[in-house]
Amino acid sequence: MVTGTLHDALDRVAAHGRDTRVDFPSEPASITLGELADSTRVMARSLAAAGIGPGSRVGIFSQNAPEFLQALFAITRTGAAACPLPLPTAAWDLAGHAHRLARIVSVAGIRDVVVSSRFRGLASRFDGAVGNVAFVCAGDLLAAAPASGRLPLVDAAEMAIVQFTSGSTAAPKGVRLTHANTLAGIEAISEGIALGRDGDGGGSWLPLFHDMGLFATLSAILRNVPMTVWSPASFVKDPARWLRQFLASGATISPAPNFGYDQLVAAMPPLEVAGLDMRHWRVAFNGAEPVALASVERFLEHFAPAGFAPEAMFPVYGMAEATLAVTFPPLGRPPVSVWVDRDLLANAGRVWQVPPGHPHARAVVAVGRPVRGVDLRLSGPDAGRLPVDDQQVGEIEICGDPVTSGYLLAEGTDDDTFTADGWLRTGDLGFRLDGDVFVTGRTKEMIIVHGANFYPEDVEGIARDIPGVFKRRCVAVAGRTHDSDRDGGRDGRGKGADGSDGDGAEVITLLAETSLDDPAARDRLAGDLRAQITGTLGLSDLAVHLVPPSTLPRTSSGKFQRLAIREQSWKSPL
Repeated sequence: MVTGTLHDALDRVAAHGRDTRVDFPSEPASITLGELADSTRVMARSLAAAGIGPGSRVGIFSQNAPEFLQALFAITRTGAAACPLPLPTAAWDLAGHAHRLARIVSVAGIRDVVVSSRFRGLASRFDGAVGNVAFVCAGDLLAAAPASGRLPLVDAAEMAIVQFTSGSTAAPKGVRLTHANTLAGIEAISEGIALGRDGDGGGSWLPLFHDMGLFATLSAILRNVPMTVWSPASFVKDPARWLRQFLASGATISPAPNFGYDQLVAAMPPLEVAGLDMRHWRVAFNGAEPVALASVERFLEHFAPAGFAPEAMFPVYGMAEATLAVTFPPLGRPPVSVWVDRDLLANAGRVWQVPPGHPHARAVVAVGRPVRGVDLRLSGPDAGRLPVDDQQVGEIEICGDPVTSGYLLAEGTDDDTFTADGWLRTGDLGFRLDGDVFVTGRTKEMIIVHGANFYPEDVEGIARDIPGVFKRRCVAVAGRTHDSDRDGGRDGRGKGADGSDGDGAEVITLLAETSLDDPAARDRLAGDLRAQITGTLGLSDLAVHLVPPSTLPRTSSGKFQRLAIREQSWKSPL
């Protein structure tokens, strides 16, 4: 069991592995663990001299670069909590991003933000727009440090990181993680994949301000494992080039959301796959969004000629609230899945296994068992939230050493996330089968049409494989019928066909990205989507909106922001 603080753990590993490197090819830049430990003591003295200490919360505004890690460990050395801040994803949305940062700054009580040299100019454009915040450059802190000065003793129970959730279904909120939480989570990750075997190396393109990117990197650092951290743009712009660089780096472990594996398949021509050597890739984390069996099988088949082993595909379940890891499958096991009746699953909460060819079949991928230090239970929707039996759907609840004790929330916001006996309600639905956990969806995303429940994943799973959908990108949300949207939906009294009031009955709306420009081709695609989905799911109707590529908003982890998409779809056709 790792004890103490994050920076204590860094100092211990740096004492034995000073030359172990963290490389940032997209910068390009590199830092050894010895340099990281030494430089963060220097930076911490500068921060302390500026009045930052226990109880402070300090933002980090940096790309994937050594300065991000330097800022994080320097902040924790002062006794303050580090608050990684999201970076803007589009130049045209700087005003909107400033607004989002202002909300985070207000919720967290941030007064100081450490900014990287690259983003110094951008940060200056936010002056006044994100509140009364002082931006200070990481390089200046290193150059202006006092020659000496005592740093406080920091207790493991003090807050180390405030990780703002990515907000796929709600506005972001700050997850409070103590040093003890963080080290317990890193211990769970490391044990779950036997991190530190001879020849191990990590590689990631995920942003460090996101929990999956951050804790994957910290796990490698605190196990004295070499780490290579690319920029997210390096992957998004050219997945095939990233894959070649990842394989050339010798890395054996990498995390990615499910869509990342889809993009690798799409980007790498089959004739070039045999020229790759993927035999040393031993853990390919697949998490941060629902794991699709079709994506897993497509990836395994596509890259089998390169030597990618099925057991290297590692479907997992996690969240920032648990310092990333909640469940892992056993090492060395190929992905496991079951086919269940989707109607019974959605409407009765029952797990009834069916053959893959069954007309109501839905595949669900196993994400393993709780990791070290985490307890997991499934609770029913009744007022008493009684535990449900195996093969019955319930809400996933967790507790344990890596799990947060609460959030930083906007003033006046109620927090009903914890049960009366202290378990964290995740908002995710799932079931257990033969000891494995299977995640089926989220409580807030279930769509109800004429009294029947539908998982959006069932709609999207059909739509993704229809030709014309750009890179399999689509989102299903609850929509409403309106006079302007379709004919025959109201009776003469302004009521919907189902007796709902005049502002619209709930239907399923599918928003699909497409690069098709020809009106006739777009009409055919919309018709194909409507026919396939209504026919398969037994829906009477489906609203289809086709939007240009890269229109649907994502979180920092790549998940689609369903509630934001739903609200926008209700306001106007996208």
